[in-house]
Amino acid sequence: MVWKAPGKSHREGISLFELNEMFPDEAAATEWFESLIWPNGRHCPRCGSAETAEAAATSGLPYWCPSCRKTFSVRIGTTLERSRVPLKKWAWAIYLYVTSLKGVCSMKLHRDIKVTQKTAWFMLHRLREAWGESHDLPPFFAPVEADETFVGGQSKNKSRANRREAKGRGPIDMTPVVGAKDRATNEVRARTIPRIDSVMPPGSSPSTPRSARRSTPTKQRHTTCWMRGSNTRGSTTAPGSM
Repeated sequence: MVWKAPGKSHREGISLFELNEMFPDEAAATEWFESLIWPNGRHCPRCGSAETAEAAATSGLPYWCPSCRKTFSVRIGTTLERSRVPLKKWAWAIYLYVTSLKGVCSMKLHRDIKVTQKTAWFMLHRLREAWGESHDLPPFFAPVEADETFVGGQSKNKSRANRREAKGRGPIDMTPVVGAKDRATNEVRARTIPRIDSVMPPGSSPSTPRSARRSTPTKQRHTTCWMRGSNTRGSTTAPGSM
């Protein structure tokens, strides 16, 4: 079930002053993350054993698991793994990421929490991965609208390692992205695909409007009414209707 967000004047949340009181130091941020990841008590993220103890100060990680004989922390097995950024800054980055209506760029994040731009870029990618779409979502039910677009710059502006040796006209050197929208719930899912000439499965009955049958600037463009692994069922509507 998809919940609609309240109006702008009725949104409630944590203010910057309250956030500063929640995380006055690194210990408070660590305790907050541990309460989220281990709500039923501390356990080893590698073997799942609940018999853990505090590790020696020279071990590098705060906890020790006698079962697998390895040290661990609250970061192991999460998006924060292999990150040296303090947890307090991670908490602030999460707050700025989820409360920004139009998103937050790496340049702004690096100024707000005093990290390098590369570190801010890394943190934002980790957060997007954590809040990314799961592949175990329930399927859509008809009617479903589907459309594709192409994302990416021109090959001449890319590095030689990322430049594609593509021939032809149009967005052949860009990455195709396909989106599907459930008309009943207005939920939208999008993902990148390797190619756009997939074959529709048996039983699909696409409805192509007249606007979608207009000539396109490239022969590579193809009306995609079904994406492989998109968890869609039933009839779909081709590009031009979204």
